Amino acid sequence: MTLAQRALERLQAWPDLMAGPASCGTGRALRSVRDEIVHFHSGRDVDLHLTSRSIQRFHYDLAGSSAIHLVPGSCWVTVHLDCQADVELLLSLVSIALKAHQSHPAADEPRPAGCNFHRVRVLPRDAAAGG
Repeated sequence: MTLAQRALERLQAWPDLMAGPASCGTGRALRSVRDEIVHFHSGRDVDLHLTSRSIQRFHYDLAGSSAIHLVPGSCWVTVHLDCQADVELLLSLVSIALKAHQSHPAADEPRPAGCNFHRVRVLPRDAAAGG
């Protein structure tokens, strides 16, 4: 079982999330009543729909993580799962995303153009570190 499959299995048990196909056409999605929250594209790559406010609020923390990839102007972040700690990070971020989507009216948030699939190329951590 891949790390993404483990994360998907755990998140499917959350009462506020429902599974279905990803709107981008690749992989599985989990959605709240209002919005798609997370797309599972591969065994390691997951796109998470945070709000602009959440990305702004946690920008330095997100940018400092080797597991997180930000795309300028996107309300989605890509999480690359290399270890169990990355899965735990994803679960924490999904919780933040759910709260953000529930606490801000849809009119406050511009509709996302789509997830980051095909907009982010994730290198393995060893290659990214030059080793």
